[in-house]
Amino acid sequence: MRREGFTASDYSVVCSQHFKQADFDRTGQIVRLLDGVIPSLFSFPVHLQKLVKGRATSTSRRAYESLSVASKDSPGLTTSHPQPQPNDDHGYALPASPTAVKAKINQHLARLESLEREKKNTMSREKRAKATIKALLGDLREKKPIN
Repeated sequence: MRREGFTASDYSVVCSQHFKQADFDRTGQIVRLLDGVIPSLFSFPVHLQKLVKGRATSTSRRAYESLSVASKDSPGLTTSHPQPQPNDDHGYALPASPTAVKAKINQHLARLESLEREKKNTMSREKRAKATIKALLGDLREKKPIN
């Protein structure tokens, strides 16, 4: 897992995002991993990525350069090895820089304020609806409809 000093124990777990869809048994009510599968989907931070050796011969270097030029000309085409983004293994992973962390915190605080306003408005609507229903029931009691 490329974690310094990490030793797996009986209580160690790996997120399901690190397994392919074909690695899961979905036949029953409980989704389980198939026997013998290993996690294979990772997007390590830059400092944990393995270095990829460059091309050795001039022919293979020219072929690689022509592929990279073609992918720049047509952005829809990608090479077989997409460049992983740092720290995007999980939605709960913190960004690398403190300014990005602060921006993420501010974004979540704004969302929290928005949800609190929405909750307040919903509670007001519920209170008004209850008052309306109470008034309607009072009117029906006064008119004494047939049971």
